[in-house]
Amino acid sequence: MKADIHPKGYRPMIFRDSASGQSFLTRSCAGTPLTATWDDGKEYPLYLMGISSFTHPFYTGQQKFVDTAGRVDKFQQRAARTAEMQAAKASTGKKKKA
Repeated sequence: MKADIHPKGYRPMIFRDSASGQSFLTRSCAGTPLTATWDDGKEYPLYLMGISSFTHPFYTGQQKFVDTAGRVDKFQQRAARTAEMQAAKASTGKKKKA
């Protein structure tokens, strides 16, 4: 193993999801002035997260699927209108030259 590859201050830390209040203990070197007591009675640095796997829609099963077929249809309709407008513009341009 390579020596001295971890940053200084690599230690156990509590990460808490601020939306749900759920926490987990892992090792990190993130800086934070906050501390909290874990289930084992020891005090650890606390890092508050806005979103985690506890509240992210992908992990909770509440993910909304985008109707990509509808978007593709809308794009194709816009592209067809643009092509028609360009064709009309090109045909009027030919009449003016003749």
